[in-house]
Amino acid sequence: MPDSQLKRCLSVVVPCYNEEKTLEECIRRLLGIQDDGLSLEVIIVDDCSTDESLTIARRLSERHGEITVLRNTVNSGKGAALRTGFKAATGDFVAIQDADLEYDPKDIRRLLVPLINGDADVVLGSRFAASKTRRVLYFWHSLGNKLLTFASNMFTDLNLTDMETCYKVFRREIIQAIELKEDRFGFEPEIVAKIARMNLRIYEMGISYYGRTYEEGKKIGFRDGIRALYCIFKFNAHALPMPVQFLAYLSIGSIAACLNLTLFMLLLWMKWPVFSSALAAFILAAALNYLLSISLIFRHKAHWNSLTEILIYSLVVFLAGSVDISSTMFLMNLGYSAFGAKIIAIAITVLFNFIARRRLVFPIMPAKDKTKLEPEAVKKLREQRLPQ
Repeated sequence: MPDSQLKRCLSVVVPCYNEEKTLEECIRRLLGIQDDGLSLEVIIVDDCSTDESLTIARRLSERHGEITVLRNTVNSGKGAALRTGFKAATGDFVAIQDADLEYDPKDIRRLLVPLINGDADVVLGSRFAASKTRRVLYFWHSLGNKLLTFASNMFTDLNLTDMETCYKVFRREIIQAIELKEDRFGFEPEIVAKIARMNLRIYEMGISYYGRTYEEGKKIGFRDGIRALYCIFKFNAHALPMPVQFLAYLSIGSIAACLNLTLFMLLLWMKWPVFSSALAAFILAAALNYLLSISLIFRHKAHWNSLTEILIYSLVVFLAGSVDISSTMFLMNLGYSAFGAKIIAIAITVLFNFIARRRLVFPIMPAKDKTKLEPEAVKKLREQRLPQ
């Protein structure tokens, strides 16, 4: 049988939380995209709904053999529900379908074309690159999406138009090779960051969008936008080229520097000696810098499983503190004001800190990056023949 005539199986993961009003209609539309060339495996993952969603899902499963119902025992978020569904998927391809009727399942058929033709490994839908039908809703929400996409593109070097889109379709082997961490809507920037580092062929296609208002049940909010921005840093910054990573580190260094400067000036105002003021301010700023570093930039946290690691980190902190304090005192002795001396000392210390932490405390460790597939591994996945 020619490859173009093989019947494909698409696993569609449907995360569901309190969608009793729309779930049944969503599944009806989804099942309608099947034909002689495409069969579906629909995996509804109920995220501990408090309404009748689970009952409706189970009733649909009894009627349709294509449907499997899974349930998270604790409400954990969309990302957690998707992880559960991805693990259970067995189809040739895996797609995501929200249960809220904002997206038209007919678009999934179009998104599958580059995958079936062997041109793509991942295809994303875009609500903003479309000539399709799109409901007009919130300006600030739309602007937020575009700003998050812009930030994500800066870090991943992709030119997407809609990073936050629901519609993402993968070759099953690809999505199951990725270790996912985010529980809520942080899944979107996380998955984009990780596929960007996997030597994949990524396509984007316009889709229609029938958005809901908050009165109609929309769940994503401002807090999720802040989390998405955090995730863009968290899942991308450690893999950036050194000069770009330094610019990202400056955002963290500037926060710690402001704390350092503020505490130093405050302690001097309280009549502390210069040395004691500089030391106390540095220690507190260094602690904040470390916490932000391991959260956002340097994802390899010190394991603290050997004396060598502890000694290296202690040495870096000691040297950075010595640079900060000695520079401050030296410049003040030269006649600089306390404020000016501290600013210059902080700039020197930030540069020293970045180089020392990047090279010694948080070195790049490719073998520990479970999201990266080498080109040869990706090639083997692409060459795997789909079942006849």
